[in-house]
This record gives sequence, C-alpha cells and structure tokens, in this order.
Amino acid sequence: MRPRKIIIDTDPGQDDAVAILLALASPELEVMGITAVAGNVPLPLTAKNARIVCELAGRPDIKVFAGCDAPLARKLVTAEHVHGKTGLDGPILPDPRMPLQGAHAVDFLIETLRAEAPGCVTLCPIGPLTNIATAFRRAPDIAQRVQEIVLMGGAYFEVGNITPAAEFNIYVDPEAAEIVFASGAPITVMPLDVTHKALTTRARIDAFRALGTEPGRMVAEWTDFFERFDIAKYGSEGAPLHDSCVIAWLLQPDLFSGRRINVEIETTGTYSTGMTVADWWGVSGRPANALFIGDIDADGFYRLLTERIARL
Repeated sequence: MRPRKIIIDTDPGQDDAVAILLALASPELEVMGITAVAGNVPLPLTAKNARIVCELAGRPDIKVFAGCDAPLARKLVTAEHVHGKTGLDGPILPDPRMPLQGAHAVDFLIETLRAEAPGCVTLCPIGPLTNIATAFRRAPDIAQRVQEIVLMGGAYFEVGNITPAAEFNIYVDPEAAEIVFASGAPITVMPLDVTHKALTTRARIDAFRALGTEPGRMVAEWTDFFERFDIAKYGSEGAPLHDSCVIAWLLQPDLFSGRRINVEIETTGTYSTGMTVADWWGVSGRPANALFIGDIDADGFYRLLTERIARL
C-alpha cells in the first residue's frame, strides 16, 4: 500500500513537535510538507521550531513553509504561558540548519492540492486554521480535492481551555475555523474531549527517556516541561498530547471512537467566541459536517507513540 500523503499545518508547541515526530517515524505516511502558522508562539518561532523538529527526526529533506502571521480578522493570541517563550521550552535546542522554503505556505497548499489527483492529500492542521482557511478562500476549488482534514481543535463535554467556552486553536482564529467547517471537505475532529484522555504519566514519560535516543530524550524533556501547566491547572496526573492524536488517527483509527455530527463555530458571542457548537445529540436538525471524536484507548495510543519514536 502506498503511503498516505499528508501536509501538517502547525504552530509548534511541544505537543505539535511530538506529533511531527510521530508522522516522520511512520512509513505509512508521506509528509509532503509542513506549513507553519502563528499560534502557540509567533510565526518566526513556529517556522523555526518546525525545522528543529525535522532535524531532530533526521529529516532535513522535509520542506517547511511559513504561512500566515496573524488571524484573518483578529489580533493574535499566543500561549507562551503554556509552551514557554520559544514554544519548545524544556531542553536546550540548536538552531536549525535546514532552510525555510521561499514560497508562502498558502501558495504551497493551493499548488499541491491542484497538482495532486483529487482525494489524494490529507490536511493535518494542529494549530489555528488560518493557513487552511486562507487557501480555501483564495482557491475554493481545492476544498473538494482534499482527501480529509484531520484537525486538533474544539471541545464539547470538556468545554474550553483558553476561555470557559473555547479551545485555543479555534479561539485564536474562529473566522478561519468557520470557513473550514463550512467548506464541505471531509473533516475529523480531535477535540479536548479525546485529547484530555491521552494524558502523560510518569511511567509514559520515563518510557520515552528509556529509549536512549536523542528524540526519546527530547520528547521526555518536552513532556516534563509541558505537563507542569496542566497539572497545576486541572489537577490531573499529566498533560494531554493533543496533536499526536491527529497522526495516531491516521495510523490506528481503531484506537478512537466518535460520531458524525454538525459542528458550527461561534464568532460573535459575548462569552462564547471560538466555541465549537457540537450538536452531539442531534437536536439542531443541521446536517453532519464532521466526525467528532470522543474517546481513545490511551494505553494503545502511548504504545504506538513510544514504538514509533523508538524508530527515530
């Protein structure tokens, strides 16, 4: 079977970094490129961090493109309070040597989706949806050429993590999310409802460190740093590796369960801007536009993640 072609759209972020490593360690996936967007930290740092992770994986051949540096209609909100000033705080990291591509990420998305046969490219947005929405707005024809959009964002039962109602990725650019969810492209959503069931534990972090490799050590140090915020905020045992759920879905969808529902994005609420209005119980009568994942086999997820990181 040929590898599944994917483009990772990202704002690294320690959890983004682990997701990229998982994808690059998996022969079932062909990473056609990585597109950076402003989110967890500003664009210059997310574009730099994506290249750091590629080099850590031994893949300086991966093309990394810088994209949009601000949301479509709002001032950028970042998350240094979670990820640190670099976005990848924790271990000491060298500056990347591999170049940033000259083309804009949006141009790469449009050109790639038009060049490939319809239904052959999966988009994996694990940050705000600004790049994807901008591409869809500039080239509406490409939405129907996408095989699937598998994204990390939103929440229903878990409510919000940046406001009482909103998850961070959707909150940063709700107008972009609205465009993507209305695009007609097949969408699978990894919300906080599932990612908060994929928590690090001391044993799981120690398993990464015990690999005895540089990627294993980095993942352990990133998760050591990253989990301190969630432990303090939620009183949980560890932190969720949100974004790796997107890649794990592509590799082992049987680890997950969910249902097809209608998801709308609140853009004008006084208290609910950025909310994913997920019609879990089907009360609105609106047609389903997304597969909204609600549960995960966390042990199976971490077995997959550890086994793949061990390959790097």
